[in-house]
Amino acid sequence: MKQPLDLATARILLTNDDGVDAPGLKLLAKLVRRMAADVWIVAPETEQSASGHSLTLRRPLRLRKLSARRYAVDGTPTDAVLLAVMELLKDRPPDLVLSGINRGGNMGEDVTYSGTVSAAMEATLLGVPAVALSQDVRPGGKAAWGTSAAHLPDVLARLAAASWPRQVFINVNVPDVAADAVTGVRVVTQGRRKPGGALAEGRDPRGLPYYWIATTRAHEHHLRDSDLDAVYQHQAIAVTPMHLDLTHRPTLGPLGKVFR
Repeated sequence: MKQPLDLATARILLTNDDGVDAPGLKLLAKLVRRMAADVWIVAPETEQSASGHSLTLRRPLRLRKLSARRYAVDGTPTDAVLLAVMELLKDRPPDLVLSGINRGGNMGEDVTYSGTVSAAMEATLLGVPAVALSQDVRPGGKAAWGTSAAHLPDVLARLAAASWPRQVFINVNVPDVAADAVTGVRVVTQGRRKPGGALAEGRDPRGLPYYWIATTRAHEHHLRDSDLDAVYQHQAIAVTPMHLDLTHRPTLGPLGKVFR
């Protein structure tokens, strides 16, 4: 079990998938530095949205120092966490990894694509407690960063004081509403979205066809007590504990009988 953490004395690593200069990461750094003194930023050089839990294996990685305790990596969010924990901070690994604040929600099956969530996953695999943080945004809208700024410090303080198993990380999603419209915090399950997503078809200047995958998806309102339900139906902050073990244990017995 993870023990409660004193943020004031903790070493905290910040990362994201929107890139080292993203406004969500800058806001997170501002919020966390009010609570902790030893704050490091190691994040991708450029946007890596939907990169999933991917590692760069076929070329070397570059770690570039931007300023004191702030670095850029020319790779994925997973690369950034790995380099930070195993190399840059190897003398004293971080006590906590915070990934975000992502521009856009990471709920339902989005977590399997999300670089934000995957950074938290990588930290957990390396034995470091981690939290993924996302600010939901309506298509074509502006991010309600003020809502994250108003509520996430309390959420992070409460999570730091809590305990959870070593193979678990926490996924937090903030609704796209004004700060005073947030109805509270709900601890909920991972939701499900309707399958698919729009595909746009076109032709490039040479006349060759291409396909562009859209990010908009419908959500299932009827899945009660899920992240989607909390954020979209109740305008609440969704907090979801997620586990690294993907084994479906009820199937082990019946499947084992097939191979006897």
